Amino acid sequence: MKIREVYRQKKPVLSFEIFPPKRDTTLKSVDETLEVLCGLNPDFISVTFGAGGSATNSLTVGLAKKIKKEYGVEPLVHLTCINYTREEILAFTDELAEAGIENVLALRGDRSPDIVPKEEFFYASELVAFLKEKRGNLCIGGACYPEGHTEAAGRVADIHNLKKKTDAGAEFLISQLFFDNDYFYDFLEKLQIADIMPPVSAGIMPVINRAQIERMVSLCGASLPEKFSRILQKYEFDKDALFDAGMAYAVNQIVDLVAHDADGIHVYTMNNPVVAKRICDSIKNLIRR
Repeated sequence: MKIREVYRQKKPVLSFEIFPPKRDTTLKSVDETLEVLCGLNPDFISVTFGAGGSATNSLTVGLAKKIKKEYGVEPLVHLTCINYTREEILAFTDELAEAGIENVLALRGDRSPDIVPKEEFFYASELVAFLKEKRGNLCIGGACYPEGHTEAAGRVADIHNLKKKTDAGAEFLISQLFFDNDYFYDFLEKLQIADIMPPVSAGIMPVINRAQIERMVSLCGASLPEKFSRILQKYEFDKDALFDAGMAYAVNQIVDLVAHDADGIHVYTMNNPVVAKRICDSIKNLIRR
């Protein structure tokens, strides 16, 4: 089923993100996570995609196929382009088609000091346009950034770039993580003004340790509200307390988003089934209402 149809049928859409094992040659290490995630009846699960030359990309397809065939949940495969040629992209999408996978999240991908970009794609919007032309049967999603992309010239430029992406054919959007819902609501208003109409799922990452959040914030540029910073400071040396506080904060974000009629909630699980189950147990009556 194409994910665009899911957004047309219900609100809010519930989805999770999972990543394939980095070193394992099998998928056994994620079986426990899959059992829990799929048992929570998400509308789809996104599967991340490695950098150019990464051995994890074959595992990406295998994991997505497992999610679809064994668990009956729709997979959304991340597809990056900066380190790939057009021929490599076409070959990968052929592999997806053979596996019965019809949903991709079109991304530029992170720059890596160890990999020289192929310089055939510079922006995700170019990948979206290419896929629309060459693989029109795919349902294509895109990423968006409530606080702006870290490499954008500014908020206006970032919205302008997102407009290019949706005009090229991105049919739904999944946001970068954020910790202040007001940024997300302000972002949605800007999308309306810019006539960017696809549904948007809000990306939520539960915090379970300080090192994790500091690393993610440094990578994506998300700001930390004062009340969130106080949580980190108070409980940083109490693992169990920080876990409970982080879960409560994420759940409160989701409750507020659902009350504001968010199109979808996308939980970055970090492959932690306990995190996903705790959140879903707290919001199940809101999501399935």
